[in-house]
Formats: sequence, C-alpha cells, structure tokens
Amino acid sequence: MEEIRVSPDYNWFRSTVPLKRIIVDDDDSKVWSLYDTGPKSIRCPIIFLPPVSGTAEVFFQQVLALSGWGYRVISLQYPVYWDLLEFCDGFRKLLDHLQLDKVHLFGASLGGFLAQKFAEVTHKSPRVHSLILCNSFSDTSIFNQTWTANSFWLMPAFMLKKIVLGNFAKGPVDPKMADAIDFMVDRLESLNQSELASRLTLNCQNSYVEPHKIKDIAVTIMDVFDQSALSHEAKEEMYKLYPNARRAHLKTGGNFPYLCRSAEVNLYIQIHLRQFHGTRYAAISPEMVSAEELEVQRTNLSNNRKSDNES
Repeated sequence: MEEIRVSPDYNWFRSTVPLKRIIVDDDDSKVWSLYDTGPKSIRCPIIFLPPVSGTAEVFFQQVLALSGWGYRVISLQYPVYWDLLEFCDGFRKLLDHLQLDKVHLFGASLGGFLAQKFAEVTHKSPRVHSLILCNSFSDTSIFNQTWTANSFWLMPAFMLKKIVLGNFAKGPVDPKMADAIDFMVDRLESLNQSELASRLTLNCQNSYVEPHKIKDIAVTIMDVFDQSALSHEAKEEMYKLYPNARRAHLKTGGNFPYLCRSAEVNLYIQIHLRQFHGTRYAAISPEMVSAEELEVQRTNLSNNRKSDNES
C-alpha cells in the first residue's frame, strides 16, 4: 500500500515543486491550485487536467520528466464549478492571469472532456493549440447519469466517493496498476463534498462536444486496451469524432496510465509536442531541442506551406 506516496520520485516532486494557489473569479472561494515548472519564457506550455478523482499531484511523473527535458508543464486542480460555461470562463481567466495566449491541453477522462469543451467555447478566439485526450469521452450521456446530475450537490461525501470508486478497476491487476489505484483512492479522500459533487455534475450533466468547432486543432487520442471505465462504444465515438487524430494505444494501463505506465505516456506526449518544435507554439525551450531536429521541423513546415499554397 501507498507505494507511490513513499516513492523517491513523489517525495522529490513534493519537496521541489511549489504548489501555487490562484483566485481569478470574484468569488474568493474559487481557488485554482497548480504546479508550474520548466522555463517561464515558454508562452505555450502543456497543461494537465485531472479526472473526477484526481488532484494536481496525479501527473507528478509527467511534471518531473517533461520539465527535466526542457518543457514548461502546468498541472492543475479545478475550483468548484457547477456549470461547463462557468468552468470555461474561469479557465480562460486563469490563462489570462498566467499571461498565456495559447496552450496544449492533456486531459484525463473528465479533464479531457473539459479540455474539448474549452477549445469549443473559445474557438472564435482560440486558446487551445492542441489536445491530448487520455481515456476521455465526448458525450456525457455515455454514463447514463444525466438524470441524477442535478442532485449530486445534495449527496453526502461518502456516497459520492462510492459512485466514483464504482468505476475503479475490480479484480486482479498488476502491482503498478494496484499502486496507481491506491494513490488515486488517497487523492479521492482528499477532496471535499462540494469538490466531488461539482466534478460529478460537470461529468454527467447533459452535454456533448461539437467537433466542427475544433476541427483545426491537432489531437492525439490516448487509450488503453485493457479494462477502463470507458466503454468500447465511447472509444469508437472518439475515433469517429476526430478521424485525423493521432492514436496512442497502450496495451495495458487501466484508468490511470499516466501513473502506472508513465514512461509510455511521457513518450507519446513528447511525440505529440514534437510537431510544434521550432514554432511559436513550442512547449519546449529552444536550447533543449537539437539543431538537427529543428532543421527537420523547419523543412517540414516550409513544405507544408508550399503544398497549402499550391492547393
């Protein structure tokens, strides 16, 4: 038990990366908590959005690895928002506060849905340059909970936790996946009633993504082939919604591959972000990119522009 909490990596993360708290709304109780690492000169970082049960810490392995490679990485935790538009408005204000024009978003489960909705809501004045959607969905109706979405706020915390835990893997799993589940249960315990109720409300209130509004955004869909909370139909729906998306499949990893398969997940994130090296939307410090790679990237960009002009 608690293998991750006592691991050297997690303790190094907790002792070296400060947790910031930021208020951007008129309501002082709405506090964004975030870890911001890597070169502050980067204006288009990658931002991680957690699932219902997650806090900003659940992406600590991505924060450590990517910032070590020269990327600017922000992992955050949402305040209590009961409505998707309210969340999108708050997130936009947070980006303004951090003086970030456009960003790359990595969203896990609910985090991926919120990332898509934010890209959709801001499509006329784009704030999202690319998306990595991990075990995510595009339509809340898949959970068959839209009829209860308006009553989560009434439920006590123990009942809400029971609902969330019902989606965690049951049966035998490998040790790393078991450690990931233990860590996520611990994170779930740290959330209060209103945090949990509001996230479940966002997760289940009747809403779907309108793909035509975000068709120009580069997308990578990351999912697992073993048991997760997402149905096969939900995964297929994502593939249909983003026919041109890159696909990052993990053989195993369950609901939380960023914890138990972090090396594979980090590699897929690097591959996704590499397409922006050498552009103003690079999430990495230019000094950390090899000259050879930058040259290849510039050649690709100029070839793309030529073919665009010819067509």
